[in-house]
Amino acid sequence: MKFNIKKEIFLKALTKVQGIIEKKHTLPILANVLIEVSNDEIIVTATDLEVGIKSKYKAEVIEDGKITLSAKKLFEIIKELPDKNISFCSKSNFWVEIKCDKSIFNLVGLSPDEFPKFPIIDESKTIIDKNIINEMIEKTIFSISSDETKFNLTGIYIKKENKNLNFVSTDGHRLSLISKIIEGELNNKFLEGFILPKKGIIELKKLLENIEDNVSIGITENNFSISNKNTTLIMRMVDGEFPDYNRVIPEKGKNVATIDKNLFLHSLKRISVLSNEKSKGIKIKLENDLITLTSSNPDLGDAKEEINIIYKGDEISIGFNAKYIIDILQVIKDNNIYLYLKDNISPGRISPENDDNYLSVIMPMRL
Repeated sequence: MKFNIKKEIFLKALTKVQGIIEKKHTLPILANVLIEVSNDEIIVTATDLEVGIKSKYKAEVIEDGKITLSAKKLFEIIKELPDKNISFCSKSNFWVEIKCDKSIFNLVGLSPDEFPKFPIIDESKTIIDKNIINEMIEKTIFSISSDETKFNLTGIYIKKENKNLNFVSTDGHRLSLISKIIEGELNNKFLEGFILPKKGIIELKKLLENIEDNVSIGITENNFSISNKNTTLIMRMVDGEFPDYNRVIPEKGKNVATIDKNLFLHSLKRISVLSNEKSKGIKIKLENDLITLTSSNPDLGDAKEEINIIYKGDEISIGFNAKYIIDILQVIKDNNIYLYLKDNISPGRISPENDDNYLSVIMPMRL
């Protein structure tokens, strides 16, 4: 194997795989990146057996071949090299010589035959606007559970209902749901519903933010794939049943407040400074055209703030985790939001004023 490549191209390739490489790998090969060279391009592949990525890049190929090298060490070396062309040449026993300007490195790798096979992807994919997928992830990712014992909540649930594709996440304390109309046929698995892991979702978001063209999505057995012309990201679905989320979404009801999102957001940030460090609990009181936010911490003090709103419902006083509401408000683009409350003990519901396709549910807390 022998090839030459621009530093900026190769650094981009190695940067893309760093989040996937296992930090605590059970198999030594999973700490490596697979480099395959042929037809004036290199293919860089990384996997942790749950999430995998494969990307193609232009290179000056002198001799075809493949090798696996430590992804972390290779990245650290390439990052510090001068901005010039880099030359790679494989030697015996899986050693590779890397030259750039006056620098020479010799790295030992592992046999490419040990590297896990990348799943064969179903070619019948659906083209989808990458901005739609990116928005759906952004508005649900913060509600994913970090409790590994609740493995069925450690990802985003995806299901097609009629013409809409739903993304749902919950950690048991809050729930986020976004629904978008998707044109084109989708695999039957979308009708059944499936869960994608958080790690894969994070890598998918990084990918979408760094490409300009739309993507195609597909499913092969229990693997979900998303790709553009140069990169394919694949992830294994979470094995578990997602709870019936429709049962926990409260009705809109008559007690609805229209609130300026930015006023509410900054007020919550201020008030939560003096809330309990762990629970971030604050009290919200709704009365005629007014919302009052209060917090108290015996070790620090207390705070109170009022905001003028539009509200004609019952007088309600209820406790919530301020961080949960802040997370929701930070992904809403509308100027105003609707806050629905049934009473002093039932979950609250928040949605943008001009978007019926997105909502969040928050469980109340005792203060």
